[in-house]
Amino acid sequence: MDEAVAWRHMKVAPKDGTRVLVTVRSSEQGPAEVDVAYWARADQYGIEGWRSADSHPGQIVAYADPELKCWMPLPGAGSAPMPEPWDAESGEELFGSGI
Repeated sequence: MDEAVAWRHMKVAPKDGTRVLVTVRSSEQGPAEVDVAYWARADQYGIEGWRSADSHPGQIVAYADPELKCWMPLPGAGSAPMPEPWDAESGEELFGSGI
């Protein structure tokens, strides 16, 4: 995968309000998915953290840090379709082996 569109660790995600794609971890509510999210400072909607409003019109979704696995920049207009969520089962390592 091209470095410009590769999944990246959440520690290096921009926290300046830039919208990015994130992989939301699978849970009891469903499988892993890709969403558009941005870092928001504390305001009338809650404390600072990752939020999404683009994928759920009229609703602001707040994500806890552990819910998000990784991020990548939004693709340019007219580029490839939405990527699949990063999946550890694919055999590819995202952040190294951890050994």
